[in-house]
Amino acid sequence: MGVTIYHGLHEGLRREAALLYWEAFGGKLGRVMGPEPLALAYFERVIRTDLCFAALDGDGRLIGIAGYKIPGGSFAGGSWDDLTGIYGRFGGRWRGGLLWALGREVDNDCFLIDGISVTRAQRSKGVGSMLLAALCNEAQERGYPAVRLDVIDTNWRARALYERHGFVATRSQRLGLLGYLFGFSAATTMVRPFSA
Repeated sequence: MGVTIYHGLHEGLRREAALLYWEAFGGKLGRVMGPEPLALAYFERVIRTDLCFAALDGDGRLIGIAGYKIPGGSFAGGSWDDLTGIYGRFGGRWRGGLLWALGREVDNDCFLIDGISVTRAQRSKGVGSMLLAALCNEAQERGYPAVRLDVIDTNWRARALYERHGFVATRSQRLGLLGYLFGFSAATTMVRPFSA
């Protein structure tokens, strides 16, 4: 089965991308962004199709997605208006406050990865590595000296992938009480510098 990596996402795949993103990150975001139908509606609404790479199989099915952040926006960021548009005024505000506390910054010195998701059936087949390579190439083309991401303490498989691709842990941050809401207790920042 051939896999092709595309820069950007076809609008017709927006729903599938939201489902794939939720499959990967719903365990981490479920208590805050749920219930699932609202979370899917939110991600389908906010996904920036220009700030990602999509992996399609030989039949044109979406099997992986990798988003990134730049000063002009992020793959799955959204705004207060998006949150209140889906969750209502009260629901949007408390969710926005918690997400802001979790951290939604843009790093002007490093290229920020905004999540990599691969369908369960395609994991451990190199799709994540292909998407990660595409992100690193994009970072270099944009002139960034390094790529940065955050990986949660319970996702050892992803951390091992990043380490194989030259990422090094630079710091770890404990969430404290927020950990009970997000379902993980700490996140590690990992950076891959590019040689000059």
